[in-house]
Amino acid sequence: MKAALLVSSALLAIASASASAQGSITKVENGALVAANGMTVYAFDQDKPNAGTSACTGQCESFWPPYKASATDVPVGPYTIIKRDDGSPQWAYKGKPLYFFSKDMKQGDRNGDNFKNMWHVVAP
Repeated sequence: MKAALLVSSALLAIASASASAQGSITKVENGALVAANGMTVYAFDQDKPNAGTSACTGQCESFWPPYKASATDVPVGPYTIIKRDDGSPQWAYKGKPLYFFSKDMKQGDRNGDNFKNMWHVVAP
């Protein structure tokens, strides 16, 4: 009985963490990943997959703000969390850090897609 209760509690905790992580990361709209706030997320060609770092730092960040993770966010499936140079956590998808574009003003905007042939919306 005690073992069954422990197993049930563990499974419930895993399911809750997974559901909350997926809800806070992204969803798919019109064939692209968008953040929980509905804004389009992008990947940068200069980022090396699975490097665990971001190539967009300094002035780059003012145009391409990183999609920051919170201290309580839990990676799940293809979503991971990298550590930026300043130590802040950033969401990544399939090993590539995720960003917003400062010129996207409303949900559904994709103004940064193919920007300088280096920035792209992320397709699932």
